[in-house]
Amino acid sequence: MLVQKDYKFWFCTGSQDLYGDECLAHVAEHSQIIVKALNESGILPYEVVWKPTLITNEVIRRTFNEANTDENCAGVITWCHTFSPAKSWILGLKELRKPLLHLHTQFNREIPYDTIDMDFMNENQAAHGDREFGHIFTRLHKNRKVIMGYWEDKETQERIGDWMRTAVGVIESSHVRVMRVADNMRNVAVTEGDKVEAQIKFGWEVDAYPVNEVADAVAQVGQGDVNALVEEYYDKYQILLEGRDEAEFRKHVAVQAQIELGFERFLEANNYQAIVTHFGDLGSLQQLPGLAMQRLMEKGYGFGAEGDWKTAAMVRVMKIMTQGKKDAKGTSFMEDYTYNLVPGKEGILEAHMLEVCPTIADGPISIKCQPLSMGDREDPTRLVFTAKEGPAVATSLVDLGDRFRLIINSVDCKKTEKPMPKLPVATAFWTPQPDLRTGAEAWILAGGAHHTAFSYDLTPEQMGDWAEEMGIEAVYIDKDTKIRDFKNELRWNEAAYRK
Repeated sequence: MLVQKDYKFWFCTGSQDLYGDECLAHVAEHSQIIVKALNESGILPYEVVWKPTLITNEVIRRTFNEANTDENCAGVITWCHTFSPAKSWILGLKELRKPLLHLHTQFNREIPYDTIDMDFMNENQAAHGDREFGHIFTRLHKNRKVIMGYWEDKETQERIGDWMRTAVGVIESSHVRVMRVADNMRNVAVTEGDKVEAQIKFGWEVDAYPVNEVADAVAQVGQGDVNALVEEYYDKYQILLEGRDEAEFRKHVAVQAQIELGFERFLEANNYQAIVTHFGDLGSLQQLPGLAMQRLMEKGYGFGAEGDWKTAAMVRVMKIMTQGKKDAKGTSFMEDYTYNLVPGKEGILEAHMLEVCPTIADGPISIKCQPLSMGDREDPTRLVFTAKEGPAVATSLVDLGDRFRLIINSVDCKKTEKPMPKLPVATAFWTPQPDLRTGAEAWILAGGAHHTAFSYDLTPEQMGDWAEEMGIEAVYIDKDTKIRDFKNELRWNEAAYRK
């Protein structure tokens, strides 16, 4: 399901004709060498496409408008090899609607001390040209990403690759459509939000469907398809009967298989990439969708519980941003549940009633069938596992009434001290940076939700860049967070983002 266009990024080099044709030939040659090296590095997730040197107002404007209309162009990488008068860029930059990376580099790594002359200086003056280029961006109040570093260095290439993933997240955000088969949980504030403003800011379409319209699609799934999917489950996962009759257990599993197939077909037929459900509005469904939603998330769909469409859309965007990442550890919907407050072992037990994505699993994944006190339906089956260890990022998109804020928390995932044999859900355990006390206090001060869009495979920088491209506020909670400073940052942001 997680299918994207064949995205590419345009490499546009800035110069001018002050230094003659020979210099311009060198500029074109050097930029082609850089593009070739970037594509052959094996580090960048998307192809870079070389474009002829941008010199005049007309060429710059035309090139950027071609980028706007090219559906496969996810962004533009610019570099001013020589000096490039910034006023030549004004019209093009004002009309550019794609993410832009300003790569501040130069062709030569080292100053050629023995041979350097004025011809070399004039030709290799990115330290001059890129500052002129950067000035006009600031003057125009245009957003861009700036990466400074030598183009052959692995770190520079990795940062370019990270930005590419963010840019694709920006482009794909406008294609996200969320299907709500339930409203928000009654009297809950943080999962509410302005869906019109979300479409203006992020491009998200958030539509509601009567639950029984989707339940009808579930009922139409043939028994043969259900049986085949149940066999796939039994082949792929451990089956934990725990005293239940095997035939009865299989019937409960089959209900989730039918829900998975019915929901997926409905989503595909109506072109939705994310979904929200609610245990209080299940219509004619036999079970709360559990295993079914976990499997749909694994396929790339966004998900939010209790009608939380903002988190569903964010999970989808973050899954898009991580697509094809080598050695990916997973991205999921998550919820804060309970604390461990033992000194030296502090952390938050993360889980949900049922719906945690198996991409984050470490070790075996099991199917369990257990009663659920909410939903007033038969016992649902779910995938049970523990999450991987390592650094990750937890995000919460909240609607503050006058603006959206993305809260970005660096967290350290670890194993729980002891197993939890009586807890029949998938779990993660993490300590927010800089520590539980500071992290939790900052999260609450920022208005963060109990639901998060969580990933091992994205960085706070990437999520902050996404927020900046969307024109919304972002706050970071990390190893450097101090509550007094954080409170001041929130106060400053109140003024900076006031409409």
